[in-house]
Amino acid sequence: MVLSTSSVITLHINGEKFTLPVDHRTTLLDALRERLDLTGTKKGCDQGQCGACTVLVDGRRTVACLQFAVAAEGRDITTIEGVADGERLHPVQLAFLERDGYQCGYCTPGQICSAIGVLAEHAAGWPSAATDDVRPEAGPPPLTVDEIRERMSGNLCRCAAYASIVEAVAQAAEAPAAPPAGAEPNAKEQAA
Repeated sequence: MVLSTSSVITLHINGEKFTLPVDHRTTLLDALRERLDLTGTKKGCDQGQCGACTVLVDGRRTVACLQFAVAAEGRDITTIEGVADGERLHPVQLAFLERDGYQCGYCTPGQICSAIGVLAEHAAGWPSAATDDVRPEAGPPPLTVDEIRERMSGNLCRCAAYASIVEAVAQAAEAPAAPPAGAEPNAKEQAA
């Protein structure tokens, strides 16, 4: 018996459905960039270490270079192309512009998607390695500079715009709530 090494999958990306045949070894990153021409998501290290390929899958941060496209079937995927509400920029995008949270811009799409995920995780009360009181009843920790740095530490910037990125995330945290980019993390996922 010969097993197939490819499948036809349907991906839900930025509110649209895309059906395409993929080899089972195709990463979500390569499906986005090479098959669907969604090139906002960048390929950096291709090893899950730089964060340039960060997208939101069901509202959670995911490095697309480490996820197989077939594993994303049926899940809600948000790329940088789907973050804005039409012509209205997401508060994180606005903050990155206002705080100059980019230089060359290569890592910016992943930084923005990651920041959106960070703010959702923080609002849900998820602790980080920098959180002093991790008890659930303590609620969300203050979103200090150390908290933001720790939570964004999976996203590298070769231009070293880190100070501006931290300022942008802090500014976006103070902005009025934006329409969610994907689903919010649920309690079951939080406990995992």
